[in-house]
Amino acid sequence: MSKQDGRGRQVSAEPVDDLSATILHVDMDAFYASVELLQRPDLVGKPVIVGHASRRSVVTAATYEARRYGVNSAMSMALALQRCPGAIILEPHFEDYSRYSKIVMRLLGEFTPRVEPLSIDEAFLDIAGALRLYGTPWQIGTRIRERIHEATGLRASVGAAATKYVAKLSSGLAKPNGLLVVPRDKTIETLHPLPVSALWGVGPKSAEQLERLGLRTVGEVAAVPLDALSRAVGPTNAARLQELAWGRDPRSVEDHRIEKSIGHELTFEHDMTDRTEIHRELLRLSDAVGARLRRGGVQARTVALKLRFSDFTTVSRSRTLAEPTDLGRRLYEEARALYDAASENGRPVRLLGVRGEQLTGAVADLALWDDDAAWREAESTVDAVASRFGAGAIGPAALLGRAPARRIGADGDD
Repeated sequence: MSKQDGRGRQVSAEPVDDLSATILHVDMDAFYASVELLQRPDLVGKPVIVGHASRRSVVTAATYEARRYGVNSAMSMALALQRCPGAIILEPHFEDYSRYSKIVMRLLGEFTPRVEPLSIDEAFLDIAGALRLYGTPWQIGTRIRERIHEATGLRASVGAAATKYVAKLSSGLAKPNGLLVVPRDKTIETLHPLPVSALWGVGPKSAEQLERLGLRTVGEVAAVPLDALSRAVGPTNAARLQELAWGRDPRSVEDHRIEKSIGHELTFEHDMTDRTEIHRELLRLSDAVGARLRRGGVQARTVALKLRFSDFTTVSRSRTLAEPTDLGRRLYEEARALYDAASENGRPVRLLGVRGEQLTGAVADLALWDDDAAWREAESTVDAVASRFGAGAIGPAALLGRAPARRIGADGDD
């Protein structure tokens, strides 16, 4: 879920007679929260948090009104309520989110067969072949937003540009409930005034490092001599960063992507209620998944949790990451947050499963700095030791001296 709160919004309010912006990024606005509000229209316009009503829980989603108080997804519920004491908490209903997602994706397919879903609430579209049928990118983007609202009551923001990077950036600038068209010849004037954090792969730490070099805007990154930038960040990163700063992105919309995943799960000998022990087993599972991802040379865009309770009720939860990962530690942090949000008052757990989904080997190359460098080095060391002495020879300290409740098994790839 986006952490944007709608401030600094940019939209193409009037028709744009441009045919070069043929890649669209469609992103549902505060999707989970908006689906919940369909059943509670009386709460529209109020700060609403989706999550379990426990201070030990985490925020699943928040409306824009709550985000303006600094409430974001994955934040602890205790902190969220400190920042926004008047927030209204609604329980999540993941089956509803899946149902509405399928409706939206089906609607997008009415405009073009070239649809690349990124997650449950966003997708890229290549509309080059649809221009004759439906008009300009502005007209198509407008109609898509209308159709989604007519069919579901939900709102979407759309970015249209000549590249995937600029299209995704544009949909974020248009939020909420907006459309921003960036013609190819307007790309530079749109990009260059933006802060360096707008560059794909530049997070808070990376932005801070760039700002120390005196580079605060995308335009300043584009203008700095390549050799000077290379001395600061290395030649590969410098070249990649300047490509983005000039709006260059060669990737096409992948409408035939095959979904694959890698996962592990375990069944406890006895139903488990101890949250600390469950967290420990989630770490063990996540490390196993991370190791297999690295061996396969792939990374996961999405982390999924499978949770089966003592009465055999089974629930699944997932979260799409800001950046793909192959690190067990990053997978664990997300899986733990999903478990904390889904667990119910110490309800006994029979089975746990962790999966890395939407596998990719490309997106991570856009990262400028690796904020997980320390963990990456540690896990690479574990891989090297395991390859020589066998799995289990070394691992996280939290797992040392403890055998798993039952042998961890791969739950299959698909």
